[in-house]
Amino acid sequence: MAMAVGVGTPPTIAPLQAVTSSTQRACAIRPSSSNTLSSLVYSEELCVRRRNARPTWSPLKVRSIAAGPPKSPAETDWRTKRETLLKNGLRSVTAKDALRLQKEQGYTILDVRLESDFEEAHPEGAINVQVYRLIKEWTPWDIARRVAFAFFGIFQGTEENPEFLKEVNSKLDKSTKTIVACQSGGTVKPTANLSEGQQSRSLIAAYLLSLDGYKTIVHIDGGLRNWFKDGLPVVYKEEN
Repeated sequence: MAMAVGVGTPPTIAPLQAVTSSTQRACAIRPSSSNTLSSLVYSEELCVRRRNARPTWSPLKVRSIAAGPPKSPAETDWRTKRETLLKNGLRSVTAKDALRLQKEQGYTILDVRLESDFEEAHPEGAINVQVYRLIKEWTPWDIARRVAFAFFGIFQGTEENPEFLKEVNSKLDKSTKTIVACQSGGTVKPTANLSEGQQSRSLIAAYLLSLDGYKTIVHIDGGLRNWFKDGLPVVYKEEN
């Protein structure tokens, strides 16, 4: 017995680019007539064409947590910081000269070390605003940084203090003659091994203050390490 082959009207084909986004949509054929042989062959051909169609790709933006938050002024490269400080007339003095400026010319010593370090010992008459603080949050980025610090045996990692300028502004007017100090001090002066000096927390703080409009900024070369070594006036933490 001969098989009856129906010749139905082929299904309407949607534009090719409109169906390449989904395999399920590409093979969902709805013939206008019943499922005749010609319709099924036509449907299979269309399905193959759609599966073989070249997909349209969209750019994928991936941001690793290792990249961290966007850069802040404190993370500006050292060369730029140094050039800005020199251009704005930063003056570096010894610890003994800093004491003289404090006593004779009314300069204020701004100790930018961690609060805990300041409490242990600090120059007499100094105020403290930490430019870096202990890491506080537990976001994926903060956890990654804690792990990185711990890898090097540092279990109290630090981060930039986002409130640094706000806290300084609340304590010091922008006309205040300010001596910025940290433990190591760093230097903007070239050395035998470092042609562009060496960055430090006090120099980062001086840079931020300079950008914020503070005009008279002095930096202690060699830092508070030299202040303590020279036996200059120090306030120590009271023992309970």
